[in-house]
Amino acid sequence: MADREHVSRLADGVEAWNRWRSEPRGGENAAGPDLSGADVSGADLTGANLSGCNLDGAVLLGATFDRADLTSASLRSASLSGIFRHTRFCNANLTDAVIAPMSVLHRANFSESRLAAACLNGVIAELAEFEGADLTGAKLRDADLTGSSFVKATLSGADLTGSDLSYAAFVETKLDRACLDGCVVYGTSVWGVSLHEAQQNGLIVTGKQEPQVTVDDLELAQFVYLLLNNRAVRRVIDTITSKVVLILGSFSSERKPMLDALRDALRNINYTPILFDFEKPASRNMTETVSTIAHMARFVIADLTDAKSVRQELQLIVPHLPSVPVQPLILAGQEEFAMFDHFRQFRGVLTPVRYESQEALIASLPTLIANVEAAVKEVAPWSATSSVEAQARAGAQDQAP
Repeated sequence: MADREHVSRLADGVEAWNRWRSEPRGGENAAGPDLSGADVSGADLTGANLSGCNLDGAVLLGATFDRADLTSASLRSASLSGIFRHTRFCNANLTDAVIAPMSVLHRANFSESRLAAACLNGVIAELAEFEGADLTGAKLRDADLTGSSFVKATLSGADLTGSDLSYAAFVETKLDRACLDGCVVYGTSVWGVSLHEAQQNGLIVTGKQEPQVTVDDLELAQFVYLLLNNRAVRRVIDTITSKVVLILGSFSSERKPMLDALRDALRNINYTPILFDFEKPASRNMTETVSTIAHMARFVIADLTDAKSVRQELQLIVPHLPSVPVQPLILAGQEEFAMFDHFRQFRGVLTPVRYESQEALIASLPTLIANVEAAVKEVAPWSATSSVEAQARAGAQDQAP
C-alpha cells in the first residue's frame, strides 16, 4: 500500500512535491516514492516529477499529467485516463494498466509523449490518442489498443505481438523493425506507414465473429478484407481485369497519331486502354509500373514499329505473365527486332499483325480483337501449369551455343 506521507506530500500540490523530490533524503526513498494503490483521480499533476515512483494499482482517473516526468515509474495494473501530453514515460512499466477514455468524447491523450522502452504489455488503452508519441522499443505485447490513434507516432522496434489493433489508426506512423506478429487488424486504418524490416506474420483481418483470415502484410490487410467482404470492390477488380488493355509503342511524332487512334477505337468498343510513352529509355520505376498494369490487363497490344523500349517491357511481361496474351503490331515493310524470335516460343504471344496504314489497322480492329479474345480463353487454363516450363525452355535456349 501507499506510504501515507508520500500521498500527503503529493496532495500539497506539484510545486511542493517537486521541491520535496529535489531535497536530499538519504536512503529511505532510494527506490522512489510509494504511491501504490493511491487514488489521485482528478488531480492536476502538470509538470510533476513522478520519476521512479511506485504507482502500481493507483487510480489516476481524470488526472492531468501534461509535461510530467514518469521516467522508470511503475504503473502496473494502474487505472489511468486524462491528459498525458508531452509526458515522459521512458522505461516506465505499465503492464496490465487500464487506460480508458473519461468519456466517449474525451480520450486519454498521450500526444507528443515519450514512451521509449516503456513496458505496456497487456495494457488496455481503448480510444487512446498517441499522436506524435515516441514509443521506440516499447513493449506492447497482448495490448488492447482498439480504436487508438497513432498518427505520426514512432513505434520503431516496438513489440506489439498479439495486440488488438482493431479500428486503430496508423497514418504516417513509423513501424520500422516493429513486431506485429499475430495482431488483430480488423478495421485498422493504414496510410503512409514505414514498415522497413517489420515482422508482420499472421495478421488477423477478420472480426471476432467471423472465420479467421490472416495475411502477412499490414498495408495489404484492409484491401484483403474488402476483397473478401465487399462485392463492390470485387466488381471493380473484375471490371479492371476484364477491360484494361495495355498499349505499348513509340510516341514519336510519326507514331503517336496511330497509337491515339488505336486507343480511341478500343475505348469506343468498351475497353479501358492505357498508354505509356517510351520515346525515351524506360526507367526502372516506369518498367515496374508497366509490369503492374500488365498484371491487371486482359491483353497487351505492342506496336513494334520504330519501338526503342518495347522490347525491354516485353522481356519483363511475356515470360512472367503467360495468361496475358500479347498482340504485336508492325507497319508493313518493317521487320521485328532480332530478339523477337525469343518471344515466339511463348504461347501467349500472337502472330504479328502487319498493317499498311492507320486507317487499315482501325478497320481491321474487330477481327484483331476477336482473335485476341479467343487467345485469352485459350491461354487462361494452360498458363497455370506452363509458366515455369516456358521460362525453363527460354533459359535453356539462351544458354545454347
